[in-house]
Parts: sequence; C-alpha cells; structure tokens
Amino acid sequence: MEDFLVYVLTYNVGTKFPASDEDFKQLLGLESGNRSSSEYINVPDLYVIGLQEVKAQPQNIVWDTLFDDPWTAKVRDMLSPLGLVKIHTLRMQGIVTSLFLKRSHLTFLRDVETLWTRRGFGGMWGNKGAVSIRLGIHGCSICLVNCHLTPHDQFCQERVDDYRNILTGQTFSQQETSNILYHDYVFWFGDLNFRLDGTHSSTEIAEMISQEKSQDLMKHDQLLKVRRTGDAFSELSEMAIAFPPTYKFESGVDSYDTKRRPGWVDRVLYHVNTNAYDNVTLKINGLTYKSHMNYRSSDHRPVTAMFQIKVFRPTIEKLVEFHKVSTWYTNEENKVFFKINPTLETSHDDWIALFKADFSSLDEYVAYVYSPKNNVHDYCEDSNDRSASPSSSNRPGEYSVIFPETSVNFDGSYVILYFSHASRSIYGMSNTFESVTRAVEYPC
Repeated sequence: MEDFLVYVLTYNVGTKFPASDEDFKQLLGLESGNRSSSEYINVPDLYVIGLQEVKAQPQNIVWDTLFDDPWTAKVRDMLSPLGLVKIHTLRMQGIVTSLFLKRSHLTFLRDVETLWTRRGFGGMWGNKGAVSIRLGIHGCSICLVNCHLTPHDQFCQERVDDYRNILTGQTFSQQETSNILYHDYVFWFGDLNFRLDGTHSSTEIAEMISQEKSQDLMKHDQLLKVRRTGDAFSELSEMAIAFPPTYKFESGVDSYDTKRRPGWVDRVLYHVNTNAYDNVTLKINGLTYKSHMNYRSSDHRPVTAMFQIKVFRPTIEKLVEFHKVSTWYTNEENKVFFKINPTLETSHDDWIALFKADFSSLDEYVAYVYSPKNNVHDYCEDSNDRSASPSSSNRPGEYSVIFPETSVNFDGSYVILYFSHASRSIYGMSNTFESVTRAVEYPC
C-alpha cells in the first residue's frame, strides 16, 4: 500500500469575494522548506475544496457554468503551478465542491460520479442540502460530501433529519459503493450548523472564549451529542477540536457578533472501511485539523483538515498507451497512434482530448475526437509522416485517430488524454510534444 495525502477545506464564504491581494498559502497548507525557498513540502495529492454560500444569483450561476467562481479560481491559480489539475467542480446554488488532483495520478482516476440533495424549503430549494462526488483512485473508492444544513440553535432535530435524508437519498450507480458509507474512505464536511446547547448567552460564550475556556463549551456541542446518542453522524469520526468556534464573527475583524451564539458549525468528519479487502487493512491518519482565523472575508472562519490514507500501489500495466507523439504542425491534420489493453472495455463514446501541456483543469481541452469504432490500424514509426508505408504485419489493439486541421492554430507544447465516457475515467496520457508551424516553400 502507498500513502496518499488528502486535504479538505470547508469555508462558508458568506456571499463575499476573496480580496485580490489575499494570500492562500496558509489556507491551503503550503509550507516552505525554508524561509528563503519557494519550494513547498508535503504538497497533498488531492485537494477537496468545499464552499458554502457562494453567490447564487441567477447571473452568477450562468457565469459559473463557463468560469470558476472567484474562490475556486484563486485556489486553482495557487495550485496549478504545483502540478495539480482541477478534475471536477460540482455546484448546487451556493454549495460548491472542487477537486484538484496531482497530475501524476490522473491516469488512475476512475468512476467519477456526482449526486446532490436539496433540503431547503422542504426539499424544493438547494440553498441547503449536500453535494457529493465519488471517485476511484489507485484502486480505492472515496466519497466526498459537502453540506450546508439547517441553521439556528433550536433546529438540532432538523439537522439530524438532513443527515438521514442525505445518507438514504443518495444512491450511486456503482453497486459496491451505492451508499455513501460503503466507500473505502468518506470525508463529510461543510457548514453543519450544529450549535451549543445550554443557557449561556452569546456574550457569555464570547467571554469564555476570550478567557481560553473553549473546551468547557465543547460538552454543550450538539454534534458531539448526536454522535454519542447515535442520532446522526455516529458512523463518522472527527479529530479533536483545538480551535475556537468559527461562527459568527463581525465582518473583517476578530470579534464575535453577539447577535448569534458562537459555535463550531464548520466541521470535517471522516470514515474508513478498514477491512474492505482481504489481507489488506485500510488506514486513515488525521494529520492536522485547524481553523484559519486570519481569513476574515466572511462571518465564518475556514477550517481545514489533512489526512494520510492508504491506497494500492500504482499498476505498471497501462490501459491505454499512446505511442510517442512527435512534432505536430499547426493548421494541418495530425495523427495519433495508441494501444488499448485487451482487458479494457471501451465505448464508441470514449473521447481523446488535446490539452496545452500546462493545463490546470480537465475543462481546458483545446480539441477532441471520438475514439475509433472499428478503425484498427497498423503502427507506423512516424505518426505524422503521411507518406510512410504501413507496417507489414497487423498489431492487434493498435488504433489511430486524426485530429482535424482546425485543432491546433498556435505553436506550443501539448499533451493528449484518453477519457472513458461510460466510466468517467482517464485511461491514458501521452508524452508532451511540440506543435510548430511548417515553413511554406514558395516556388522560385
């Protein structure tokens, strides 16, 4: 088994936008090896960015179908130079989850599927509820649930009902992991909105926090209570909380807004099915669990958790292997050869996409073509030489596709990925290659 780092961020941004000069290094857990170095150590393999109360007016939703929301865009700008690629964003009104995966893991990404549950206004509206993304990575299944549950102190039972409804109402197509809790690893996070029981006023709670008596308040935490009684979230675990309540602050300052009773509403919980496989023990190790009090855009403070999980060692056998791609020519047809492993079930709707080499999102493809149906080819060593004669012997499993002349209009570095339509997986990635403009020869 191999170690795999998962970093979870939950932040109710309160419909605010990040400041243009706001530095996300600390928020994303990026630590330098030394003060004079820009090299980061222990960069996580998977970032899970869970946001709540992202601006959800109709014009924002239309805009965000084409572009990232400002928070996701800022995270993407920070992570892209570190070799992380945004593999998916799922939005239900103000609840947004984005996943960023290290490029080296892309061809081990399998079976991505999304679901959501509306809980606002009796299930009619998506301002409250949950969005879930499940995926496979290195042979293990992971489910990520970002939720925003019913607010206000007195509605603890409604939050319990929210949890049960989400858990029973979401059914994934993968039979072995049809339920959220059937996955090897589960991370459930968000603005869970559980408050503090008891008679302490908001002013008294704020005073206890200022006197560093936060732990005395934890015995009144509603989430801990419902977990102990088995009413909700009892299947999940949580690292010990060593930070003050993350809600509710006055805008832009560190003072609690005493119109509301402070509470630990922003949480990250987890679950592991330890004995899901014979002769293998899955493990999850919580490394950090903290709030970030110096991010003051919202009336909440962001919370992050980093986990070390165990996944299977990467397989050497490639499911789709691209033959080395040599130079392409702009504004011309270009051919790509590849081999499909005979054990792999493919679909006529599989597609092969062209990306710039420095792509930061799977949405950034430059062009794509569908995988060939019955178009088995002989392999020629020069994939771009139209005059090359076919090989004398057929090679089973060898395919080729032609990208039309409109695919590449600019010189630069590119890469090709093979996507499975049916299983929403990435089966192969080519080498990085150059595209250049062929010199035009004019007659004398």
